[in-house]
Formats: sequence, C-alpha cells, structure tokens
Amino acid sequence: MQWTTSQPFVPPSLLDQLDRVRLRRAALRYAQHGWAVTPGSYLTGHRFHCGRPGCPITGCHPALDSWAESATGDPDRITGWWRRRPHSVLLTTGVSFDVLEVPRPLARRAAGLGPAAVTATGRWMLLVRPGCPLRPELDQRLDVIRHGVGSWIPAPPSRMVEGPVRWGVSPAQVEWRLPAAELVQERLVAALGPVREPGRPIVPRQLSTARRAA
Repeated sequence: MQWTTSQPFVPPSLLDQLDRVRLRRAALRYAQHGWAVTPGSYLTGHRFHCGRPGCPITGCHPALDSWAESATGDPDRITGWWRRRPHSVLLTTGVSFDVLEVPRPLARRAAGLGPAAVTATGRWMLLVRPGCPLRPELDQRLDVIRHGVGSWIPAPPSRMVEGPVRWGVSPAQVEWRLPAAELVQERLVAALGPVREPGRPIVPRQLSTARRAA
C-alpha cells in the first residue's frame, strides 16, 4: 500500500458552505445569550465584500446600511442572513456590553475576568458591562479603545485579512458572565506601570471598528 501526504481536493463551493454553517452557528449561539448580531462583509482574497454595488470599503464593515437598527437575536433573521454568504459575525456594542480593545501586554493583567476575543494582530477585545467611560489614564492612550453605543466588533470565528478572530477567553469559560468595567480598567491601569506626565502620546491610535468602516 502506498501512502500519500497530499490533501484531498475540496470544492470551493463546499468550503463556502462549511464557512457559512460555522459562522451561522456562532451567530445563533451569541443570540441565544442575548447578544445582538448583525452580518458583516465577507473576505474574498484580501478584500471584504458586502454585496452592495459600488461599496468602496475594502476592510471589514457591516453588510447593512442600517446595521445598528437591524442587529437582532431573532434566529430566523440570523439564519436568513447566513443562508447565501459567509458573512463575518459582528456584535453590536453599548447595550449588552461594551468592549475595551487593548494591546496584548495590557490585556494579560485583565485576562480571565470575562470573555476576551483576540485578533491575529494581537489586539484583545475585553467584553465588560456597558456604560462606564474610560479612566483618564486609559483615555489618553492612543492604543486603547472603548467600543460603546454606535460601534461593533468582529466576533469569532470571523476571518480578517491577517487571520481569524478567536476567543482568548471564551464566554463559556466564564459562564457568559461579564465583569464590571471598573474592575477591568483598574487592572489595565495597573499594567501601565508608572503614569507619565500628560503630553502628546507616542503610540499611534488604533482606529475603532466604527471608524474603519467610515
């Protein structure tokens, strides 16, 4: 018998179908726990497509013009959205939770307090209870972003150009409980070390997902 290490050929249509099933299942699971979902653009090569003719946005962005109003937990609507396209799964922020998007070195101190999604570029998205503004120590930093009302994040297993979004700490690991934003921010501030005198930040600001879509 002759063994081979070559991978079997999988038709692109089947891969597309598997992607849609995987993304739809994730979206439905989030919705079951009260997290509003909206479809995002889907990755084709190095460009995102949303299905709207002439759309100039090449990065990840909502597939619907009225994405904030259309976000839902209704399983029938979610199933319909993922019936034809492998849309990214976007979670709207500011209602069920806010998100603190931070670089990996800061996130380590707060990891484990609540759900945390991680991008392939090393950005951590920490889900917290909504409504708490950033502390001044964090607000003056250009690499820390709070996603609240009017914003969104790409949720696992959505694919970005650099790679898939994954859970560093899955919601199931913390039983879908969200930590107080004040506690998470306290840990992040502690990770900063000695506070600098106020001045021009030297770290380039990472654009929020809402601004990326502009």
